[in-house]
Amino acid sequence: MSGGGNNVVNKVFYATSYHPIQAGSIDGTDVAPHDNGVRRALLCYNAGLYDPSGDSKAVGDPYCTLFVGRLSHHTTEDTLREVMSKYGRIKNLRLVRHIVTGASRGYGFVEYETEKEMLRAYEDAHHSLIDGREIIVDYNRQQLMPGWIPRRLGGGLGGRKESGQLRFGGRDRPFRAPLSHHLQGEKEVCRIERKNIIGKRVL
Repeated sequence: MSGGGNNVVNKVFYATSYHPIQAGSIDGTDVAPHDNGVRRALLCYNAGLYDPSGDSKAVGDPYCTLFVGRLSHHTTEDTLREVMSKYGRIKNLRLVRHIVTGASRGYGFVEYETEKEMLRAYEDAHHSLIDGREIIVDYNRQQLMPGWIPRRLGGGLGGRKESGQLRFGGRDRPFRAPLSHHLQGEKEVCRIERKNIIGKRVL
């Protein structure tokens, strides 16, 4: 069906650095925090209270490491390793668990032997199924994204609607361009994101 209106293509774009207020906005244009989580993250951001290098468990090469989220709480390290090893040789794997109960937190990190293997998993494992759950796969933004604030401090990216704290700019929930903006297509912007985030290896 044709008509006289404009044909609107829903374009997306991704954050290459982190700012709590921007991450709380679906189109990245907010100028004030809209929930308590964003306010908490902004305080940490402005005061420089979070240092990713201070996480003793964040070991390995961040340029070869992926974040794997939305895992079933029944998924074990062995299962995660079995599935993710389809894409390359795994050097290190960490399933994040509750410090007291030992229960899975539903996400983990997988380090591959090479960046090439990591990129293959990034492309092919996203939205695959593990133990009946559709997973998300993204870069290890904790160590690579300037200004990063984790979800436990009100930051992070993604999230579910039920939580009331959606965060935008990542692979799972990219920014949606305002209709008046003329932005590049998703695949092209995704390449730009990759260049900006993982293309800055410091040797």
